[in-house]
Amino acid sequence: MGKDIPGIKIDNLVAWFRANVAEVDDLEARLIGHGRSNLTYKLESPDGRAWVLRRPPLSHVQPTAHDMAREFRVLSALKDTDVPVPRPLAFCDDNEVIGAQFYIMEFVDGFVPSSPEEVARRYDESQRRLMAEELIDNLVRLHAIRPEEVGLGDFGRPQGYLARQVRRFSEQWQRIKYREVPELDELCRRLNSFTMPESDHSIVHGDYRLDNAILDSQGHMIAILDWEMATLGDPLADVGMLRMYWARGEDEALRVAAGALTALPGFPTWEEVAQRYAQKSGRDLVNLDYYIVLAHFKLAVILENMYARYLGGGTVGEGFETVGEQAINLARRGLQVANQSSLPQLRGA
Repeated sequence: MGKDIPGIKIDNLVAWFRANVAEVDDLEARLIGHGRSNLTYKLESPDGRAWVLRRPPLSHVQPTAHDMAREFRVLSALKDTDVPVPRPLAFCDDNEVIGAQFYIMEFVDGFVPSSPEEVARRYDESQRRLMAEELIDNLVRLHAIRPEEVGLGDFGRPQGYLARQVRRFSEQWQRIKYREVPELDELCRRLNSFTMPESDHSIVHGDYRLDNAILDSQGHMIAILDWEMATLGDPLADVGMLRMYWARGEDEALRVAAGALTALPGFPTWEEVAQRYAQKSGRDLVNLDYYIVLAHFKLAVILENMYARYLGGGTVGEGFETVGEQAINLARRGLQVANQSSLPQLRGA
């Protein structure tokens, strides 16, 4: 123990940890999770206790992104609600401790469903349907929370959220641009050609999908992870993002846009997902195309930045070599949705 790994200065961390979290003899850290944006480490003490540390990437950190204080704040606000989140324990704003701001939260012992093969092995079809339904129902619960009642009334500026999202990711695309991606340029142009009226305002997760959750052995959702993009805004942004990741449905063009996880037997079709969300939330999904296109644009920009970080040697973990191609594919799929939309501005008309 006591050995540094990328992004963690163990000796500094142990001293801070003893003063702010728990008395430990030492800590061992290892990277867990995707490791493609904010970095997540499991911390273990010699006596078997465990915690989780979250910190920003090692390089190419965009302005307004990877704000540890915001992530810690939203977890603190939600910890006693009916939305399941890991309990936050301590926040550190001293960059000298490990080289960046970070926070500590409880370690939730469960399964993160990122591998379709492992999900197929662990859970039967009825359990897969259960996890999908709980994913939707927890999103409805999140969007029903009144921000001011949990101390998040000033967490963001909900009015103008969609316009700010388009502007922010358009600016990021121009700032990080290191190669030509005409499809991404065209998505950017179309989204900037008009302002979409917002459907409503609520707490928005920002990257809501099944592999950002922890499940128990029966498929119940026991924690929702990765709140780094959370804010106050239009709740349908979360639904559009979820649609981008969903692989079961009638639209073949979109089916290939998602991972294989929700293509497994037992998961509902997207049409069933949308119906469940609409019925339980009371929200109209008639203009969801816009939110789906925006989701593709945002994630394509995020992946382009990840790939630039990878090329610059600023990543930790594996799997980054394919991210650049994924970004291009996302931009192309976003254009497919836009071209088939009932909204003329998305079609470029």
